[in-house]
Amino acid sequence: MPVGDICVRDVVIASKTTTTQEAAALMRKNHVGDLIVAEDQSDGSKIPIGIVTDRDVVISVIATRLDPTVYTVGDLLARDLVTASEDEGVFECIQRMRLAGVRRMPVVDRKGALVGIVSVDDLVALFAEELTALSKLISHEQVHENYTKV
Repeated sequence: MPVGDICVRDVVIASKTTTTQEAAALMRKNHVGDLIVAEDQSDGSKIPIGIVTDRDVVISVIATRLDPTVYTVGDLLARDLVTASEDEGVFECIQRMRLAGVRRMPVVDRKGALVGIVSVDDLVALFAEELTALSKLISHEQVHENYTKV
């Protein structure tokens, strides 16, 4: 199954110049724990350049007593961003997330434009649904077997 089929497409986006206070307000307003930091392209698409989480804001800004009205999300972007291609398989994505040590990845199209985000939570929910369907199959098979015994 391609990651593009399961990713969340309603992504909250910030620019590098968004202050961490504004970022926190965006997260609160949209009930999310992360923002994709992206650059606007002339064709209207957005190219992801980083992710900022609520934990990043707390650990890097609040706990160190930096001014959240001055410190920007661009200041929080430290490591190279790992993205998933929308046609990449789920298991390949999981393996790359594990190797990179990330819990969420922006999902991009062939041109590198943002199409969504996939998180460990999304993947766990997917597997939970699949396991539930499998368990129902087992139960159904047992009931069917009882009716067909002679």
